[in-house]
Amino acid sequence: MNQRETRWAGVLAIVGAGVVASLQVGKVIIAAPLLRQDMGLDLASIGTLTAVFSILGVIGGIAAGGVIARFGARRMLLLGLAATAMGTAAGATVPGYGVLLASRVVEGLGFLMITVAGPAALQRMVSASNRDFAFALWSCYMPAGMAVAMLASQAFDQWQAYWWCAGAAVLVALTCVAALAPATPGSASLSWRGLRQDTADTLGAAGPVLLALSFTLYSVMFFALFTFLPVLLMEQLGLTLAQAGLYSAIASAANIIGNLGAGMLLARGWRRSTLIATASVTMGVVALLIFRSVLPAMPTFLLCVLFSAVGGLIPATLLGTAPLVAPRPALTAASVGLVMQGSNLGQVIGPVTVGGVIDRYGWASASYVVLAAGLGGVAIAACLRKVRAARL
Repeated sequence: MNQRETRWAGVLAIVGAGVVASLQVGKVIIAAPLLRQDMGLDLASIGTLTAVFSILGVIGGIAAGGVIARFGARRMLLLGLAATAMGTAAGATVPGYGVLLASRVVEGLGFLMITVAGPAALQRMVSASNRDFAFALWSCYMPAGMAVAMLASQAFDQWQAYWWCAGAAVLVALTCVAALAPATPGSASLSWRGLRQDTADTLGAAGPVLLALSFTLYSVMFFALFTFLPVLLMEQLGLTLAQAGLYSAIASAANIIGNLGAGMLLARGWRRSTLIATASVTMGVVALLIFRSVLPAMPTFLLCVLFSAVGGLIPATLLGTAPLVAPRPALTAASVGLVMQGSNLGQVIGPVTVGGVIDRYGWASASYVVLAAGLGGVAIAACLRKVRAARL
């Protein structure tokens, strides 16, 4: 990357776009009790509402990276925000569960474009010395958006009003990106042959594939807890909806500590694989205590904060590493797309699997899902050490 000054206003605008995108994830999580009351949904149905949001990301991450590389990250970021706003507006006027699911797919298309285009745009506007910190800042988008969603829940007693406000936030972000983010020109014209070659080259490189698998397992762990955390706090610990929203927001925001901490630790020379392995095993072990509710309410909540804070080391490390392991510079966006594909896959698997497991076997059974994912994360971190890239 050529030497340039970091454009922090543009960086903050792009991070803001990520925050309002993840707000669309968090709004379902905290509105779950209202949706259950209004539509009579079980936890598996709530999990599906969360998971279907990410379904396009499961199959289209690399392709989105190819499209973004050719048409420009800023343009795709704006289109993603527009799609998110349209999906949110459609959801707010929904007459039933089926249409609500469809609106979540539209929101998910916007989310995919935003989360793949965001890192690609950042790569063009930060200096080499600021890259790890900028990507650590970007990785805060998910916990920050979810925390905002959960805090804002206390202002609403109807989920439709919540949807309208979330859509308004998207329009504000779109305006900020249009005003502050610099243009990012595309490259060659789009072709199916080029997309196929980009896909083959990216999937043929060990680094992006391992990062994607690691992100899948992290998302399984994170969303296994946070998709159902408000319900867990209410049913197992006896909190009110307002209290559950506040506590969930605090726990989600704790993830930011790990996000920013990863940027500082990487700058100090820590191995990326070490951060991933440490966070994975910690999340797995802590989940055993959380889902089994073996401790009183407050210690259990503090374990949720620990789970989130330590877990934040993983996404920041993965997103900052993706450009380093791209097969060639032109495939940076495709590599980020594959990593986000892994993230979206975990967002699909986690809520649906855990929601079904809890409905059938009880809360304690969910701990085994998270523990297995944590051990898998440790194994992948060991494989990453063999990849020839900067201190993996």
